[in-house]
Amino acid sequence: MFDVITITGTIFIVIGVGFAAVRTGAFSTSDMGTLGKFVVNFALPALILRAVSSQPIHDIANVGYLGAVLVGSLAVFWFGYFWSRQISKESPSASTFSAMGMSCANTGFVGFPILLIALPEVASQALALNMIVENLVMIPLVLIMAERAQGQGISGGKLAKQIATRLLRNPIVIALILGLGISALGLRLPTVFVRPIDMFASASAALSLTVIGGTLASLQINEIKWPVLRITLGKLLLHPLAVALSLLGMSLIGFDVGDDRLFAAAIIMAATPVMAIYPILAQRYGEERNASLAMFTMTAASFVTLSITLSIVWG
Repeated sequence: MFDVITITGTIFIVIGVGFAAVRTGAFSTSDMGTLGKFVVNFALPALILRAVSSQPIHDIANVGYLGAVLVGSLAVFWFGYFWSRQISKESPSASTFSAMGMSCANTGFVGFPILLIALPEVASQALALNMIVENLVMIPLVLIMAERAQGQGISGGKLAKQIATRLLRNPIVIALILGLGISALGLRLPTVFVRPIDMFASASAALSLTVIGGTLASLQINEIKWPVLRITLGKLLLHPLAVALSLLGMSLIGFDVGDDRLFAAAIIMAATPVMAIYPILAQRYGEERNASLAMFTMTAASFVTLSITLSIVWG
């Protein structure tokens, strides 16, 4: 258990540094926004490009892992949407972001740093696999649902083109596609390109965690109510459980992930808080208040839930 606390403690100390930096005035909220842009546009894409391009294509085409993460995440997404829409009677837009909060993990900013400490042998592979599901399925699904919820009357073809254009301009998606192409062709990047990519990628973990802490420092927490708690519980408890059950289900039908460390990595990734772009994306559709509060609540609570998850699947 001490080893588990050492891992989660390391992550949350770095988050705490970012939190303290903003609260003490060493950095402003706008400074954290600038650092966040650097991470999203340079450090994280470099990390993804390195992770994906360095993996043999047969490791990336791990049907058991991809299927389990996809099925588990979609199951929680639709459960969250149904609960919000049908039981809590929330708007389609609010229901969409409630569902996103439960089903989209922070694999790049939190999950990967944890795996680098706990399961370094499979950290890059797990990151690559999760990014495929998140960027090619989950985020497009959220965008489609959110755009339709706005009732803008956009035709299906125009909406698909709009979302595809937005995604193809995203540095993370560009890095993912490039990495998949390099892996599929069996290419090796020249050292003159590898070294800058490594430099940017190496900055990702510390900077991303610091940005999370700094972002949380600017939030108000006096409005935490049941919808926020429901999203938090869904993300930290239901999502990893759904992925674990999906892993077992994929194994039963003949699609085992092939490595116990990958099995554990998938559950750990799902047990992380919601992805960092959650409140930013929700802001476009007027749902930023609950999204920001949910991110704050689940980040704080995840110190306990992640420690428990690690102790079960790794410790």
